[in-house]
Amino acid sequence: MLAGVTDAEAYERGFARLSAHTVTALLDRAGVPARHDGPGARTRVLDAGCGSGVVTAGALARGARVTAFDSDAAMAGLAARRHPEAEVLVARLPRLPFADGTFDAVAGNFIINHAPDTAAALRELRRVLRPGGTAALTWWKSSEMTATGVISDAVEAAGAPFGTPPRPLAASAGPGRFAALMRASGFTGVAVETLRWRHPFDPDGWLADVVAAGGPRFGPIAAQPASTRARIRAAYIRLAAPYAREGFPVCAHLAHGTTT
Repeated sequence: MLAGVTDAEAYERGFARLSAHTVTALLDRAGVPARHDGPGARTRVLDAGCGSGVVTAGALARGARVTAFDSDAAMAGLAARRHPEAEVLVARLPRLPFADGTFDAVAGNFIINHAPDTAAALRELRRVLRPGGTAALTWWKSSEMTATGVISDAVEAAGAPFGTPPRPLAASAGPGRFAALMRASGFTGVAVETLRWRHPFDPDGWLADVVAAGGPRFGPIAAQPASTRARIRAAYIRLAAPYAREGFPVCAHLAHGTTT
């Protein structure tokens, strides 16, 4: 989940809708059945870094028993209100308040790219999975993340006096490196695939929601003088214009692995 959120509902309007594109594939790779029939035990799913709850919603629709956590109390509160059938709590990787082997599946939609220690986060997610359980994790391919790339480029073009901080996952963001890190953390049968899609957007609405949501990368825009914000917006509108008809091209990686 995005750290330092200042407006959970802005996050839901912006980033949550963008990240919702991967939910079906994420739950499939985590081994969550498409539907639950009969009296048997429901799949125990952990939605790691739940945000406003797009993965929680998808897992509940499949009949799973869902526990979700987010490091941001406002986001966790929003997810709890949206999905009262789930257990939602505030927690942070790499230390989770769950016993070993609690869950059948872990689904982490764009949380691993925010974890300060990727290896420790992976080990903790493995710990809370039962033997034979599966974790599925997504993260952005930053070189093809046009939806936020145009904002970063606009900040630079406007000469704004701040830069976007490095991503914690950067050193292991390639599919091969990340797969190796999962194996080193105790996962087997690790595989990584690449997902691409177009994200439709309203130019002014997207920029406004990304900035209002806060976080270390784009939250500082809101604190800039009006003249700087105007330069950033003008540069962003120019850079986003080529994508207005078909949407931003976006790319993410999806990794999954099983515990033994």
